[in-house]
Amino acid sequence: MQIEQIPELALTAADDRAIAVLLERAFSPAFNGKSYYKQRHTLRIVARDPAIVGHIALHFRAVLIGRTHTEIVGLAEVGTDPDRRGRGIAGRLLADSIAVAQQSLAHWVFLFGDAPMYAAAGFRAVPNMVRHLALTDAGTGTVAMLPDASLMVLPLRGGTWDDAAIVDLMGHTF
Repeated sequence: MQIEQIPELALTAADDRAIAVLLERAFSPAFNGKSYYKQRHTLRIVARDPAIVGHIALHFRAVLIGRTHTEIVGLAEVGTDPDRRGRGIAGRLLADSIAVAQQSLAHWVFLFGDAPMYAAAGFRAVPNMVRHLALTDAGTGTVAMLPDASLMVLPLRGGTWDDAAIVDLMGHTF
């Protein structure tokens, strides 16, 4: 199996379609034939064997944590072909994603999820209020602010997390 990084702007039509098919298989019809859920990403990390059998998307962006601007890497759409689950593919993709984030300017890695593999990789669920732009199938929605029990964070630069700070994603979730 080969792990490959694909910048969003270098994504071929064939890989875009292969990722869309994988995400449909992994998450049922939630993606409406797209290779992304809400918005395009910064980087894709895929597992090939020889077809794409695993995927994780990375967003690099600035956010506000309380009153502090900081860079983060947001992880999204961690998916493995249902016929290939339980073989460590998602874990390898997660480890590679964290390694990429460590080489960036980001101070934190964020994700919305609850899988035990995230906690095993060092992520911690946090109780913060999260402000974001709600995107719907019809387009831009409203600004939402509510606690999100699925927000998990991983420090990259030894920072201390403030559980009481409002997390403003300054855009959509990932």
